[in-house]
Amino acid sequence: MISFDQIKRDPAIRTYIAQADASMAALGFTEHSFAHVGRVSEAAGYILEELGYPARQVELTKIAGYLHDIGNLVNRVDHSQSGAVMAFRLLDNMGFPPEEIALVSTAIGNHDEGTGVPVNAESAALILADKSDVRRSRVRNKNPHQFDIHDRVNYSVTKSDLKIDPAHTAIWLMLEVDPAFGSIMEYFEIFMDRMILCRRAAEKLKLEFKLTINGHQLI
Repeated sequence: MISFDQIKRDPAIRTYIAQADASMAALGFTEHSFAHVGRVSEAAGYILEELGYPARQVELTKIAGYLHDIGNLVNRVDHSQSGAVMAFRLLDNMGFPPEEIALVSTAIGNHDEGTGVPVNAESAALILADKSDVRRSRVRNKNPHQFDIHDRVNYSVTKSDLKIDPAHTAIWLMLEVDPAFGSIMEYFEIFMDRMILCRRAAEKLKLEFKLTINGHQLI
C-alpha cells in the first residue's frame, strides 16, 4: 500500500500542487500551496481518526486532503471535478486499488461549496478541514490598504482551531478575529455557504457543527 508520506514526496504531485497555487496567485486568490493542503490533510485525518475510523481510511482521507486542490492547475472553475479526475489518473498509475481510488476521487470531487455534497465520511472530513483553514498567513498581499474582502477576512483571523468534543457529539471551529482588519459580518458574507456545507458535513459524521468567534458561539 502506498502511504501518505510517499504521496507527499512524489515529484509530479509536488509540481502539480505548486503550479496550481501559481495559477491561484495569478488570479489574486489566497495561498493554496503546501501549507494549505498540508493543514487540510492533517485536519481531515484527525477528524476520522478521532471518530475511530480504520487507519487506512484515515490515511486515504489525508491523501484526498493533500490532492484536493490540484484541479486549480486546469482552471479554478470546477476545480474539484478536474482535481478528482487528475487524482484518479495519478493514483491509478501508482497502483492504488479501485476501491481506494474511488474514495479519494469522490472526496475531492465533492469538497467545493458550489457543487459538493458530503456523500461519505471522507468527503465530509475533507469539507470540514478545507473550509476551516482561515488564517492570516494565507493572505499574499501584505498591504492592508489594498486588501479585498477575502484578504480582510483571512488576515483578521489570528488563530483557528478545529476540534471534536470529548463526547464526539460536536465539532467546533474556534476563531480569534482581530476586528481592526475584518468584521464578523464580512466573515459570514463570504463564508456563509461554506459554513452551511460544514454543518451538512458534520451531520454526515453524526456531529453538530459549532462556530465560535472570539469566544462567542455563533452557530
